Amino acid sequence: MIKTALLLLFTISLLSSSEEFKSIKSAYFKSYDYEQVGRYKEAIKILAPLSKKYPKGYTLDLRFAWLFYLQKQYNTSLKYYKKASLLNTHALEPKLGLIRVDLATYSFEKAQNVATEILKVDYYNYYANLYMAKALNAQKKYKIATAVSKKMLQIYPTDTLFLEQLFLSYKATNNKYYKDIYESILILDPNNVIARTSK
Repeated sequence: MIKTALLLLFTISLLSSSEEFKSIKSAYFKSYDYEQVGRYKEAIKILAPLSKKYPKGYTLDLRFAWLFYLQKQYNTSLKYYKKASLLNTHALEPKLGLIRVDLATYSFEKAQNVATEILKVDYYNYYANLYMAKALNAQKKYKIATAVSKKMLQIYPTDTLFLEQLFLSYKATNNKYYKDIYESILILDPNNVIARTSK
C-alpha cells in the first residue's frame, strides 16, 4: 500500500512539469468550475478525452460517477462507481457512492448491505453510518437506526445530520424524547428543513 502511494507521488512529480499534467489539471479545474454552476454535461464533456487516454483511471471514473449522479442518471453513475470499485477494491469512496445512488433510487436494503460492508472495515465511518441510519429509517427499522445515530452522536454530539435521523426514529416510535431532539436541532440549525416539516 505504501509502495503504491510512493509510486503515485513519484509519477505525479514526474508529470508535474510536463504539458500532459498541465492539460489534465486544466481539464479537471474546468470540470469543477462547470459543476459549481450546475453545468454537469459540460463538466463531463471536458473530461471525456481523458477517459480514452486513461481507461483505467480510478479518479476519473469516480468523477464521472459523481457528475452522472448529480444529473440523476443513476444507472450510468452506478456503472462508473462499480468500475472505480473494481480498479481499487480497498477504496471506500466508490462504495459510498453506490450507497448514495441506492438511497436516491429507494433501494434501501441494498444501501444497508453496502453500508454494512464498509462498517466492517471502518466502524465509525461518518458517511457509512449516516447512510445506514437513513436506509434503516426508510425501512422502518427504527430500533437499529436509533442505535446507529446514538453511536455516532457519542463522538459528534452536535451533528445535526445524526440528530435528524435520531429525531425521525424517535418521532416514528413516539419516543418521549423526540421533542428534546427537535429543540436541539433548531438550536443548532434554526432553519432545519427536516425538523420544521416533521414536527
